[in-house]
Amino acid sequence: MALAPVPQPIGVFQSFIARQTETIVLKEKVLSLSGDSFSIKLANGTPLFQVQGSVLSISGRKKVTDMAGNHMFDICKEHLHIHTTFAIKDPSGRKIMEVKSKFALLGSKAIATFVSSNGKQEELLMKGNFFDTQADIVDTTQGGIVVARIDRKILSGKDIFFGQQTYGVTVAPGVDMALVAAMCICLDEKNNEK
Repeated sequence: MALAPVPQPIGVFQSFIARQTETIVLKEKVLSLSGDSFSIKLANGTPLFQVQGSVLSISGRKKVTDMAGNHMFDICKEHLHIHTTFAIKDPSGRKIMEVKSKFALLGSKAIATFVSSNGKQEELLMKGNFFDTQADIVDTTQGGIVVARIDRKILSGKDIFFGQQTYGVTVAPGVDMALVAAMCICLDEKNNEK
């Protein structure tokens, strides 16, 4: 399923802006000793990122690296908020994006705010269905266009026995695949709290 290109690039990591409609696959690593860890690849199998969880972290810190081992950012749960809130921080600890859940009668809802590399303030709304098997990520600053679509495979044998989650995410041309992957991991973390 192709998504329309966005009018202006959206994202922070220029080298991970989708050039065409891309599908990325986030797969939770089973039996990981370090907590929730993920491998993130393109649908054709090309590896993009590694996500390493930390068992001893109160904030559930996850370190995201590219395939060359470069530390890109960390995903941390922030405490003392009414709604579940995650901070995406660069290696120096500076917050580059915040993902905050919002109350939704059915399904889940979260808003990601950040400043794109072009200096524009961005707000992406992630809205999932009742079972959180699908979610659209919509750009509220560019007329509500869908910039990514998450589709989770529901209850495969591995999911039942190992608690493994797999997400397929279609990303529109011009959108940062790294930040979309970070939003998906935040959704997974929030769902794990239920």
